[in-house]
Amino acid sequence: MKFFLEENCEIRNDGFCWNKNTNKIVRACLPMHTYGFPAELDAISNLCKHYNINLVEDAAESLGSMYKNQHTGTIGKISAISFNGNKIITTGGGGMLITNDKILAEKAKHLTTTSKIKHKWAFEHDEVGYNYRLPNLNAALGLAQIEMLPKILESKRNISKKYCEWGKKNGIEFIKDRKHTKSNFWLNTAITNSLSERNTMLEQTNNNGVITRPVWTPMHKMAIYQKFKKIDLSNTEWLYDRLVNVPSSPVF
Repeated sequence: MKFFLEENCEIRNDGFCWNKNTNKIVRACLPMHTYGFPAELDAISNLCKHYNINLVEDAAESLGSMYKNQHTGTIGKISAISFNGNKIITTGGGGMLITNDKILAEKAKHLTTTSKIKHKWAFEHDEVGYNYRLPNLNAALGLAQIEMLPKILESKRNISKKYCEWGKKNGIEFIKDRKHTKSNFWLNTAITNSLSERNTMLEQTNNNGVITRPVWTPMHKMAIYQKFKKIDLSNTEWLYDRLVNVPSSPVF
């Protein structure tokens, strides 16, 4: 991110960060807490402040994760948490926006309730809106799951500990917490030594009834995004060639 901003962007007289190549304002930075492991928010936040860019956290996978004793999703200007069926808790679908900005909160609520103007009987809408309200039944399911979150987190961390102990004995490394973070370990992830080793692990585990998966295909490798500018993503590609997600469901 720092390299991209230094090479491609500048702060102009209006105080905004402009992309010199597209001549468009850079509005936001969207760090993702992948698999529940918190991004380096201090460094990212400092860059955002220097370049006058909004920090928006993709906390979809990191409910219960901590960065320097602060919950992920509470550090950026706004953030999103997913309650999809495969997340650490679920409402069956949907998610939640988090912000301490009252104006943003009111705007989001307005947009998600079809941008309807309050009136006793009339149906008037002042802009394009969406029906993104969480139904009461789904919300009730989510609240019941929230009560279980501490036990889920404890189980997830115990599972991670067992994976790391097993990996140490068998020469396989797993992604661990950094000293100033506390992950929810939504998905435990093994680090193989090469693309070939990754593929062998995926083939052998799935052939034996153990569901494992590679990481998602990086966006810059997808055909639909080839026209967009990208920077050196060698670290991303290194990880893509080596990571394997292993079963991580909590056990009670």
